Amino acid sequence: MKKQKDSRRTKEFPVTKERQEFRRIYAETVPYLLQWYDYNRRILPWREEPTPYHVWVSEIMLQQTRVEAVKGYYDRFLMRLPDIAALASAEEEELLKLWEGLGYYSRVRNMQKAARIIVEQYGGEMPADYEKLRALPGIGDYTAGAVSSIAFGLPYPAVDGNVLRVMSRIVCNEADITKEKTKRKLKEDLTTILPARTGDFNQSLMELGAMVCLPNGKPLCEQCPVVHLCRAFHEGCETKLPVKPAKKERRIEKRVVYLISCGGKFLLHHRAKKGLLAGMWEFPNFPEEDELPDLGDKFIIKKRKKAKHIFSHVEWHMEGIWVEAENSGKDISARLIETMRRLGGRKESAEEADEWLFASPEEMKERYPMPSAFEAYYKEVYYENRNGL
Repeated sequence: MKKQKDSRRTKEFPVTKERQEFRRIYAETVPYLLQWYDYNRRILPWREEPTPYHVWVSEIMLQQTRVEAVKGYYDRFLMRLPDIAALASAEEEELLKLWEGLGYYSRVRNMQKAARIIVEQYGGEMPADYEKLRALPGIGDYTAGAVSSIAFGLPYPAVDGNVLRVMSRIVCNEADITKEKTKRKLKEDLTTILPARTGDFNQSLMELGAMVCLPNGKPLCEQCPVVHLCRAFHEGCETKLPVKPAKKERRIEKRVVYLISCGGKFLLHHRAKKGLLAGMWEFPNFPEEDELPDLGDKFIIKKRKKAKHIFSHVEWHMEGIWVEAENSGKDISARLIETMRRLGGRKESAEEADEWLFASPEEMKERYPMPSAFEAYYKEVYYENRNGL
């Protein structure tokens, strides 16, 4: 049988004199960072109960999301899905509703896929094995390292953007941190200097990057426990590091969002199971050039406010149009749905043909997962209806 490769101990790159020096400096930071972490770490719920499941949920939520924003989501998620078995068996709509507003919904879908594998193969408990964790859907090197070290005390580094930035500055490394090679070299180097308290050391680096060694501007060097070791500080280049290429400009898409009101309820469309915002419910929306057909004199049409939402590679510039039916009933509802179907030349499979419905603002809030892209319009219909306007 072929022996499984242990990625922690694999050596991919030659250890040059420069890397030896980097490792020496990294090793010197360990006692200072651990002491600083002991006295300055933030009190966070997943740190107070660092079970494998808690660490996993928190790490996935914290991707692309601020800590303060995650706290409420984390508490609500665990209240409804307290363990891996509950996550594995949750209905998709409930899962997406719990994740509503966090974005990047593939993250929670992959969590459920992984949970089902854990239930089937590991009896519902996360394996205390880096390679087995790494093989699960949605778990990459960083998350596997974080869970391994924090929850199980295993000697693996956890290298994310914060850690790359901190360590680039400490040794004044001008390598492009967006390149996989740079990340793999740092993982190798950190593996050689990991202390017994691996989980705390990994978290000290993350915490330093989040609280002191800040991105996009001048770091708070006067508060840094390892400023005396930091080459970037002594050479005055801390704001120039880390090195990474300029971001590509986002594509701008102009869209019209229709707030279709009939009898106090609003028309929603269920997005396809694949692609952007897959499986979410939305207000009907189309490219700006698609014109609303004449609905006759039984409808009040008025424009509402504009809004903007930024995805990773595209930016939606939206204009909301309120369409209010003077009367309600099945005929009116069916007419509105058919109009929206035809508006953008939407081609739906038979399976998706009935994925339209009218819902009250309260039902949207409690039941239907809606992306934050439409938050401005959701708030408008919710508060206007609530106030009887």
